[in-house]
Amino acid sequence: MLGYLLLFVIIFIITSSLRTLFVPTALQEKYLSWESFIYLIFIFSTIFLGFGLIYFIFIQNGFTILLVNGNEVKDTITSLHTCFYFSGLTLFSVGYGDVVPVGIGRGIAIIEALIGYTVPASFIVRTVVDFKKERG
Repeated sequence: MLGYLLLFVIIFIITSSLRTLFVPTALQEKYLSWESFIYLIFIFSTIFLGFGLIYFIFIQNGFTILLVNGNEVKDTITSLHTCFYFSGLTLFSVGYGDVVPVGIGRGIAIIEALIGYTVPASFIVRTVVDFKKERG
């Protein structure tokens, strides 16, 4: 029960983080700058850590969602490392193939990969649109 509550909280935090890309007053500085870069790093960090914890919560609740070199990821503290590793690979690339999602893990990985590809694009589009609005 506590795991599902934590899962809900994590999804809420990820959603809130992504929402800031679409709120008009989210960025005070409209141009690409160090502040914008740091802002993007915080968004990616939230997504990376959040999805890593989502994978870990599912493993803690007895779901088989990740395989490492063909072996099931067991309910241990080292599985947290594997979950964060897989989350990072899924968010930033297509992965190396040493950790593979199975079952519901495939759906979660697809959602994370989709977010990983769309966040930079939406960030750039928003910056360009805001820049054009300021220049008139």
